[in-house]
Amino acid sequence: MLANLLIGLREGLEAALIVSILLAALTRLGRRELAPSVWSGVAAALALSVGTGLLLQLTSRELPDRASAAFSGTMSLVAVVLVTWMIFWMARRARFLRAHLEGELDRALAGGPWALAAIAFVAVIREGLETALFLWSGATATGGGTVPLLGALVGLLLAAAIGAGLYRGALHLDLARLFRWSGAALVIVAAGVLSYAAGEYAELGWIPGGSAVAFDVSGAIAPDGALAAVLRGLFNFRPITSWPVLIAWAAYLLPVSLAFIARTRRPARTPAPAPTA
Repeated sequence: MLANLLIGLREGLEAALIVSILLAALTRLGRRELAPSVWSGVAAALALSVGTGLLLQLTSRELPDRASAAFSGTMSLVAVVLVTWMIFWMARRARFLRAHLEGELDRALAGGPWALAAIAFVAVIREGLETALFLWSGATATGGGTVPLLGALVGLLLAAAIGAGLYRGALHLDLARLFRWSGAALVIVAAGVLSYAAGEYAELGWIPGGSAVAFDVSGAIAPDGALAAVLRGLFNFRPITSWPVLIAWAAYLLPVSLAFIARTRRPARTPAPAPTA
């Protein structure tokens, strides 16, 4: 639940930030009557995102067992690629996001309400589709059920509340720090999703070592206990872990974490020169 809450919060906050920037720009330009066009684009993006999530779920249920495992593993792999790209994209472009969106808005105003709706749709749909795919993959990796979806809903609601607070000026956050810490947490979540994909591929025989156990701590952590459920929800950790799962987890987490730290590390401030006599 906590992992899906984090996904919903992070992705939802990015979408909420985009919407708040567009609405604030319209207010500043004295064109608040065009706000419904922004919301229509947002609504269309949300509807397509929800439809994508439902389609993934229905497809997985209708497929035979082996095909379903292959589908789940492959979609999880795609989700990890997209979310990794999103994490680094936001780390690189967050400071220029407002200027980019306002430039797009200036061009859209000349095209009328439909052009404005298209800008909002394109800006939000990326976050929506990534959210749908990653939430579905995360829920599948941790056993499905309604609890992961509840966590995602709570995260999305928190993101909406934060976005509203930012728009109205009632809330002030260090967004760079927030995205940095949430991005680091998402790297850990993505490592768990990738390890799930590796486990599915190993069971299918697509990669070797599916039955080779790397470690077994089921004597200390009961596989059906509360602690195991929490660890599975956060990290896709399982008390009995095979080598393909462990290798995929480490092979993603270590280099991606180091790259993310290098990308987001703030440069050291140059000390002021000492006064000369």
